[in-house]
Amino acid sequence: MLRQYRIRDYDFKLIILVVALTVIGILAIGSAKESVQSRQLAGFVFGAFLMLVISLFDYSVILRFYWVIYAANIVLLTLVKIGGVEAGGAQRWLNLFGIQFQPSETAKIFMILFFAQFIMKHQEEMGSLRMIGACILLFLPPIFLIYIQPDMSTSIMVVLLFCVILFVGGISWKYIILAFAVAVPAFVIALTLVLQPDQTLIDEYQQNRILAWLYPEEYAQTEAYQQTNSITAIGSGMLYGKGYKTNEISSVKNGNFISEPQTDFIFAVIGEEFGFVGGCSVIVLLILISFECIMVARRAKDLAGTIISAGVAALIGFQGMINISVATGVIPNTGIPLPFVSYGLTSLVSLYVGVGFVLNVRLQCKK
Repeated sequence: MLRQYRIRDYDFKLIILVVALTVIGILAIGSAKESVQSRQLAGFVFGAFLMLVISLFDYSVILRFYWVIYAANIVLLTLVKIGGVEAGGAQRWLNLFGIQFQPSETAKIFMILFFAQFIMKHQEEMGSLRMIGACILLFLPPIFLIYIQPDMSTSIMVVLLFCVILFVGGISWKYIILAFAVAVPAFVIALTLVLQPDQTLIDEYQQNRILAWLYPEEYAQTEAYQQTNSITAIGSGMLYGKGYKTNEISSVKNGNFISEPQTDFIFAVIGEEFGFVGGCSVIVLLILISFECIMVARRAKDLAGTIISAGVAALIGFQGMINISVATGVIPNTGIPLPFVSYGLTSLVSLYVGVGFVLNVRLQCKK
C-alpha cells in the first residue's frame, strides 16, 4: 500500500491553506467558547496526523475495499437510528467504545470513496440510464438514514455532493438537462407546498425556519432571532472588526445573542471580531482550497482520483457557501458547520481525511 513518492510532488500549498483556515477556526472558537478550544486543537493535531498518513497510502489499493466502505457507512448510520445519542431534538451522534462522533459527517467521505471506485469500474456504462439508476439506488439508503435523524441540512449537502460525483463521473449531458428541467419546477412546487399551513412534507420547525427567512420581522424573537443577530454582528465588525475576544457587552458572544456561536454561526464571530477583512480571508481560503483540489482532479491518473479530488472540492466549497449564506441571511437557517472553522471534531477530522486522499491523488498525478 505504501509507495515511493517524490517530495517535490507533495502538495504543500494545499496543506498550508488548510492549516491556515483551521488556525483561524481555532482562534475564533477560543473567543466564542474558550472551554472547547483545546478539544478543537486536539482534533486538528489528530486530523493532521491522519491526513499525512493517508496521503502516503496508495488510494487505489484502499478503493479495492469499496464495498466494505459502503457497508461500514450503512452500518454506522443504522446504529445511529437504533441506539444513537439524542441532543437538541435530533438523534445524530453515536457513542462507540467511549468515543462520540457524528456518522453523517464521515458518510460524506465514505460516499466519495465508494462512488469513486464504483463509477470507475463502470465508467463505460455511465451514459446509460441503467447505470445512473444503479447509482441512485445505492445512494438512497445512506441519504434516507441521514434524513430521518432528522438532518435536513446534511441531506441537502449530501445530495449536492452526489450530483457533483455523477457529473464528474461522466453522466450524459442529456440527463443533466433533463434533471434540471424536472428539478427547477419541482423545487418551486415543493416550496409552495411547504409554505401552506397544513403541509406534511417537512417538520414544523423546518417550515418555521423558511417562513422566518421570508418574513424575519414576524419571527424576530423566535426562529429569525439567531440569523438576524448574526447579520447584525457581521455588519458591526465593519472593515477590521472589534478586535479579538472583544469585551463589548453588545457582542455576539458576550451578549449571548446566538446560542452555541462556536458551531454553525462561527462566521458571525469572525465577522464581528475581524471585520470584513477577516470574513473575506475565510472565503478566499475556502475558494483556494477548493480550487487546488480541482486542479489535482484535472491531473489525476484515473477517474477514481478525479472523483475523489472533485468530491472533496465540492464538499468544502458547497458546505462553506451554505454556512456563510446562512450566517449572512442569504438562505434559510440550516445547521451545517463551516469547513475547518466550526467546532466539531467529527467534521474536522473527516475533512482532513478527505484532504489526505487528495494529497495522495496529487502524488500519483500524470506528469
